[in-house]
This record gives sequence, structure tokens and C-alpha cells, in this order.
Amino acid sequence: MSPKQRVAGQTAWVLHTLPWRETSLIVEVFARDHGRIALLAKGARRPLSALRGVLMAFQPLVLDWSGGGEVKTLTRGEWRGGQPLLVGQALLCAYYLNELLLRLTAREDPHPALFDAYESAMAALGRGDNLSPLLRRFELAMLRELGYGAMLDTDDGGRPIRPGQPYLYIIERGPRACAGDAERRAETRGVPVGGQTLIDLAAGNFARATTQAEAKRLLRALINHHLGGQPLQSRQVFEELREL
Repeated sequence: MSPKQRVAGQTAWVLHTLPWRETSLIVEVFARDHGRIALLAKGARRPLSALRGVLMAFQPLVLDWSGGGEVKTLTRGEWRGGQPLLVGQALLCAYYLNELLLRLTAREDPHPALFDAYESAMAALGRGDNLSPLLRRFELAMLRELGYGAMLDTDDGGRPIRPGQPYLYIIERGPRACAGDAERRAETRGVPVGGQTLIDLAAGNFARATTQAEAKRLLRALINHHLGGQPLQSRQVFEELREL
């Protein structure tokens, strides 16, 4: 059991909520200095509760909580403001980011840099920025902060990445130079990726359409590996909507 806490004025975002008994909620939040925390919001579903309109996903909050054990007790919640309501594809992307945090982070494991990356992504979604670059930036930051960082600067032999060289990215080994497209198609163990894409990823440059397409394929493979092959519900929703 964790020691009894009393935390005040913590910046946080709601990741997920579950009804608890008749009037309360269990709220999973992502807090800057405490990581992912489970909070009991007593009476939050009552019509006159001060928390009823506050505990919304995709809105920046300031929270107080106290208690020990796995689930703490929420004592105060206020909206920080400045974030527009998300709609359409931006809303679906936000669900995807939340699901990644719920599935890949451990409870009470602080990641301030990842929290900052999440806030930046939410702000970009609110502004209507291009979705592909902001998702790739967050995925890269998440893998790096959780200790799963992708090898982007050198190949599996320690040689610098060359922009015109085709590679196969072997999970847990890194990029391996190959003779050309024929070898990349014949090899099933790795993810085909160009040297320029790896260089662009290392620099955070997503201007090239090819970089965006190859980065999406590579980062999806890396995330799937760390998820143990378990599918993400948000991706399934994306696919169903694409089919419609």
C-alpha cells in the first residue's frame, strides 16, 4: 500500500471514468508530477455536484486528492481553461492518445516530459493542426519516455544512417541496411523504412509525405510490439469509420 498522500494544485487530465455505486465515479487521471492516478470522486454524478461538469476528458484540470492505497479520494477539481472542445477526427485522435497512456503507463509512475508532450498534442488538436505529425511526435515522445526509444541515428551495426539507403527496422535491434527494395519485400521480420525517414524522425521533421507514411507504419509496429499484440479499441473505431 502506498503512503497516505495529500496533494494540492496538481495539473492533470482525465483519461477515463467509470460509474461507482449510485452517485460516484472512479476517475483515471494523468497528472504531471504523479503519473497515472485512480481517484474516487464521491457524489460526482449528483445533479448539484460541483464536480459534475468538471471531470471531462480532453480538458485541462487542477485537482486535489488525498489518501493511500490504489485509489485516492478526489477532494477538489477545477477547469484550467484554454482548451476548446474537440470534435470529429481530432476527438478520435484524443481517444487514441488516452488509450495509449492507459495501456502503456504504470500507475503512480511520474513522467513530466510525457505529460508535457500530451499537453502539446492536445493543444495542437484544439488548434486543428495536421493530425499525422502531431500523433507521430507524441508516439515518439511516449516510446522515449517509457524507455522504449526507437533507434534512429545509427543502424544495428553502429553505422550512421544514410539518407539514400533502404533499411529494414528489426524490432529490438534497430534498422538494418539492405540491398534494395527486392530484399525489403522478401524479408518479413522487419519494417521497411528509408534512411531519410529515420533522419527526419530523429529531427522531428514531418514535412515529407513519405516520412509521414513510413513513420506511421514503423511506429505502429513498435507500439504493437510493446502492447503484446493486443489491439487498441480506438484503432478499431478508426477502421470502422473508414469503411463507412
